[in-house]
Amino acid sequence: MAQYSLEISYLIASIAFIIGLKFLGHPETARKGNIIAAIGMFIAVLTTIFLYKSPEGKPLGNYVWIFGGIIIGTVVGTLMAKKVQMTAMPQMVSLFNGVGAACVALISVVEFSHYNTTHTGASLFNGLTLTIILGSIIGCISFSGSIIAWGKLEGKIKDIYLPANQLINIVLMLSIIGVSVYLMMQPTANLNLLLIISAISLIYGILFVFPIGGADMPVVISLLNSFTGVAAACGGFLYNNQAMLTGGILVGSSGTILTILMCKAMNRSLTNVIIGAFSNPKTKKADAGAEQRTVKEISVTDCAVLMSYSKKVIIVPGYGLAVAQAQHICHELEKTLEEKGVEVLYAIHPVAGRMPGHMNVLLAEADVPYPKLLEMDEINPEFSTTDVALVIGANDVVNPAAKNDKDSPIYGMPILDVENAKNIIINKRSMNAGYAGIDNELFYDAKTKMLFGDAKGVLQKLVTEVKAN
Repeated sequence: MAQYSLEISYLIASIAFIIGLKFLGHPETARKGNIIAAIGMFIAVLTTIFLYKSPEGKPLGNYVWIFGGIIIGTVVGTLMAKKVQMTAMPQMVSLFNGVGAACVALISVVEFSHYNTTHTGASLFNGLTLTIILGSIIGCISFSGSIIAWGKLEGKIKDIYLPANQLINIVLMLSIIGVSVYLMMQPTANLNLLLIISAISLIYGILFVFPIGGADMPVVISLLNSFTGVAAACGGFLYNNQAMLTGGILVGSSGTILTILMCKAMNRSLTNVIIGAFSNPKTKKADAGAEQRTVKEISVTDCAVLMSYSKKVIIVPGYGLAVAQAQHICHELEKTLEEKGVEVLYAIHPVAGRMPGHMNVLLAEADVPYPKLLEMDEINPEFSTTDVALVIGANDVVNPAAKNDKDSPIYGMPILDVENAKNIIINKRSMNAGYAGIDNELFYDAKTKMLFGDAKGVLQKLVTEVKAN
């Protein structure tokens, strides 16, 4: 009876995961989706603890260790989630993703050590061994890659491009495959070989993320997230746990789809992501003398007048908006302009910020109507009929070098066509380069005027001036 109850709870949890993922597809229902999925996970965990029986009929036991771990993890996770700023959310996603992947890798090692004493077949060439090995490989790659991604997002790790980096990665991949096949051909389980596979996988995860430049990090985060989902699905196969299997498949498949969409948005090859060939050590970085070039500035008052008498204004949000926590005052500016009869839209680049959907989440938090958030393909034709394009803290996603400079590390990446607007106003704190580390030709465009200052403070002054006009 307990076994049937457990399977029913897994079915309920799986349905909750699917409904939750469906709701996550829209900012207005994303919070509800998170809650539904969390309830499903709570049911799956609780019923596993109390209803699971071993083949011998023994309960799970070890309740002190289990609940001790749950309590510690809950406290730490809650504190981190409450303290984290929206700008640091990508780092947290990378860190939590890495921890989940490490868990799957450790499960594979532990289960293989048990397998070592129970297996009596002629060879290990079977589905169970393959599942364990894949869980270890994918989990280790995702763990080490996620930790490096976290370090790069935190600014603690620089881009590192080793000589023959692509060749090294290919050799490591072939080594992983070779040792895995050799292990499966053995008559008995050799834990040392699995540890070697895990070690090579950890090294590969590090090396394939090392050279990837900042502008490409959203793709990497999405890819590593899908890796962890696949690893979790392997754990579901291993334990015959339908909830774990469903959750892993959903994360893996949705992460893979998102990765492909991100690659398309960045005009990158998925093969290059896996091999680790995004970066090029010869790419041109920001010109040391860039700040000596002439830019035109505009005052808050002049900017307010220009926007107040416009017919259409497009706001381009970027990481600077998130850093300043200026999404609420940005929404107020939008409403103030609309009261004056100005049409206001938002241009959302797929990789604006530090992770996929960063700007959508940020603006949804400020209750910006979702229909106003237009993706790149929808908004780009609108720029040619726009009176003012207000760029707030965005850089690489509006940089014409992506179209004009073949030596640029972002060359080929589709961008927002801000340069087609009649007037371009760029709000930045300084002339520093963006995350990709390159200068932006848009700053020196004849139609561009710079509005220097912290985004929140500048927008507050703009709202006041627009109301006064």
